Amino acid sequence: MSIIPDHVLDATGLLCPEPVMLLHNRIRDIAPGETLQVMATDPSTERDIPRFCNFLGHELLLQDRVGDQYHYLLRKLESR
Repeated sequence: MSIIPDHVLDATGLLCPEPVMLLHNRIRDIAPGETLQVMATDPSTERDIPRFCNFLGHELLLQDRVGDQYHYLLRKLESR
C-alpha cells in the first residue's frame, strides 16, 4: 500500500544537524495523525531520523534509500 504524504520536507543537500533541525521545526506545524515525507542526502539521517522519532514518540512508517537519497515517512502521533 502506498501512502500519499500530507506534507513534504526536502532536506537534500543539507548536512547534519540541519535535516533534523528542519524536521523538528516542520513536525511542530503539522497536526497529530498527519504524515510527513522527508527526503535527504546526508547518510547520518539513517541514524538520526529513527532516533528522532523514537525519542519524540512519532511513528516511522518508511525508511528507504533511492540512489543517493534517503526517504522517510513519519506520522505525527502526539502534540509535541
